[in-house]
Amino acid sequence: MRGEHAAYACGAALGFLGDLIAADPRRGHPVAAFGRAAGAVERRLWRDHRGYGAAHAALCAGGAAAGAAVLHRAVRGHPSARVALTAATVWAVLGGTSLGREARAIGGALTAGDLDVARERLPHLCGRDPQALDGPQMARAVVESVAENTSDAVVGALVWGALGGVPGLVAFRAVNTLDAMVGHKSPRYRRFGWASARLDDVAGWPGARLTAALTVLAGPDRRGALRAWRADGGAHPSPNAGPVEASFAGALGVRLGGTLAYGGRVEHRPVLNGGARPPGVPDIERAVRLSRRVGALALVATVAGRFVLGAVRHRSGRQR
Repeated sequence: MRGEHAAYACGAALGFLGDLIAADPRRGHPVAAFGRAAGAVERRLWRDHRGYGAAHAALCAGGAAAGAAVLHRAVRGHPSARVALTAATVWAVLGGTSLGREARAIGGALTAGDLDVARERLPHLCGRDPQALDGPQMARAVVESVAENTSDAVVGALVWGALGGVPGLVAFRAVNTLDAMVGHKSPRYRRFGWASARLDDVAGWPGARLTAALTVLAGPDRRGALRAWRADGGAHPSPNAGPVEASFAGALGVRLGGTLAYGGRVEHRPVLNGGARPPGVPDIERAVRLSRRVGALALVATVAGRFVLGAVRHRSGRQR
């Protein structure tokens, strides 16, 4: 059992390092391939009905997890192959470096005063409608997206990797991708995407709380991060984005939330860390650096947690 945990730890560290070095390729990424497959299933299954949406989520996420479980079982007796498979999977599911790259690209365009380029790149990072946004509004959107995606693209995946190994990593990324594809409240997906959205809420719950806790630990203003998390984390309409965005707002000393245009509709979200200043362009770089620190701490915490859980299970088994 210790060998299995050690293999996971080595593979997770190598995959994390691979994401830092290589990030996501422009073409041929496994998550993009999954998205194309899920889109093909959607074209066959789509009905304006929750049941068909639930079938879509079960087929796509369940099929991805089952395939990963088969691969995981195939290399069980081969430590080097286990490490390699874990490393490749962690690299494929993490998106921390790409997140920082896109955020910095928008920040660079805003610094240069090129709002058109910033608006062109913003959809690569989030689903906001960029045409109506000015520079400060785009800076806020980027900081909020960096916060939320630190949980979705890094910490949440590492949590499920620690709990479920390679199948856990793949299942989480599949669920998160489905939510991004069909989990929004547009007329087409209000019913069909309901199951994917709820499944993502459940899967993202532990990672979001760990992200908020690590933000308190790693942020430049620990007290501010904890205070904003406690005061405002529950006010956000998303049960997982709320704690993360609130803790980032407090840690960075900025005000997040408010009115936004998303998916063709206007939403008025609660203000997070009210009383603070609005975020500016320099806060994009500060958010990216905080995201990187949180991701590194999450790797250490989840690997350590896997060893602790393994020891507890081993002791419990011996007592029986």
